[in-house]
Amino acid sequence: MNRPNILWICTDQQRFDTLGCYGNPFVATPNIDRLARNGVLFEQAYCQSPVCTPSRASFLTGRYPRTTRCRQNGQNIPEDEVLVTRLLADAGYICGLAGKLHLSACMPKAAPGMERRINDGYAEFHWSHHPMPDWPTNEYIHWLRERGQTFAPQPFEGSKYVRVGPKAEHHQTTWCAEKAIQFIRASRERPKFKRPWLFSVNMFDPHHPFDPPESHLRRYLDKLEQIPLPNYTPGELDGKTFFQKTDHEGAYGNPDLFPFSQMNERDHRLLTAAYWAMVDLIDEQVGRIIAALEETGQLEETIIIFMSDHGELLGDHGMYLKGPHFYDPCVHVPLIISHPKLIKGGRRIGNLVELTDLAPTLLEAAGLPVYEGMQGRSLWPVLTDSAADYEYRSSVYCEHYNASSKQRGKGGFATMVRTERYKIVVYHRENEGELYHLRNDPKETHNLWNDEAHRDVKLDMYRLLCDRMAETVDPLPLRQSGW
Repeated sequence: MNRPNILWICTDQQRFDTLGCYGNPFVATPNIDRLARNGVLFEQAYCQSPVCTPSRASFLTGRYPRTTRCRQNGQNIPEDEVLVTRLLADAGYICGLAGKLHLSACMPKAAPGMERRINDGYAEFHWSHHPMPDWPTNEYIHWLRERGQTFAPQPFEGSKYVRVGPKAEHHQTTWCAEKAIQFIRASRERPKFKRPWLFSVNMFDPHHPFDPPESHLRRYLDKLEQIPLPNYTPGELDGKTFFQKTDHEGAYGNPDLFPFSQMNERDHRLLTAAYWAMVDLIDEQVGRIIAALEETGQLEETIIIFMSDHGELLGDHGMYLKGPHFYDPCVHVPLIISHPKLIKGGRRIGNLVELTDLAPTLLEAAGLPVYEGMQGRSLWPVLTDSAADYEYRSSVYCEHYNASSKQRGKGGFATMVRTERYKIVVYHRENEGELYHLRNDPKETHNLWNDEAHRDVKLDMYRLLCDRMAETVDPLPLRQSGW
């Protein structure tokens, strides 16, 4: 078979409702919307952790965070974990990356040179964890200097929370796109690229600190008052957990970091505008990358994936950023997959899927056997419409094992399972949790954890959570015999 190329675009901390094709009337995303029209849009795709490293390790291996043993930011993925990029490289793919990887500790005091890598399969590796000049190996910073620029965001019109970043042509998102375009063009120009390729475009946007180009932010200023305020009801936190009450006073329990309780309506709307402005820039750069595929005659040979590693609270439920929180804005992510020839496009799929499903999907698309350690389910039969009786997931499962910064010295150990109707979140060791009737309360405002009328539902969801935890035990090493 002629194996397809794979363009894998993964943004950072982008919630599902930030694109026109997902129903956002404010954000202009014509290029990503075009992908959705020509491909398959998954309306209910969920990451397996609301934090970067465990989520990325999960979808790159097709395994759950506790299985990969890469459960926290600041951990190093074990050497023996097998990434789908490694498997594709072994099968003849040329794999490249621009931007963030974050499968290992990414703080200069722990990794003074650059992020530690395992045998990940990337032959071309243009690393920029984020746009800040923390590491001498940050390629984006070198690219800026070559253009006589520095990374020096400035406060926006006196705002405490929004900054003006580099101009669009000097933004890290643009640099990621430039590297992808160079790779795509080289694939037709260099003899070594006569094989299929995979390129990971891992933009840092729209991750905080909310510093879009000023040109993109100003698009929203005339309609600032029209931007909806966060989904938060005064008094809502009375029925929520310690972690949420703490983060209401500042993200990660830090009162200096987006303290919702101290912010006014303009603060909230401006932060949303800045977040959306970064999405605007992402869409523009996605358009440039797709244009490069068209120019080089490779569009019809290439699977394109657009997704994010996890979401962002953006003020919903009285909090910003992320943490041991499993509201849909945290774990529900965009997922669009297209290929003009192989994938039956023009479809929206409303069934539950997990990001663990991506790795086995790509292997099947390349005609390769699914690695025996993977726990996800290939979506290839769905994408190609070759299996009308495909058994979709009845639930999605997420984990947070002290994965992010601690709140007042306390790490959150929590798991979530979600069905079409209900969601349960258990904060282990805390005797706290959340239960939502999603059809009656889609905004997840009313916690039914202590509601006697839902006692049986809570018990049923507890059982389901236990089942998912048991089912996600590492399948490796494989059983060799009956005894």
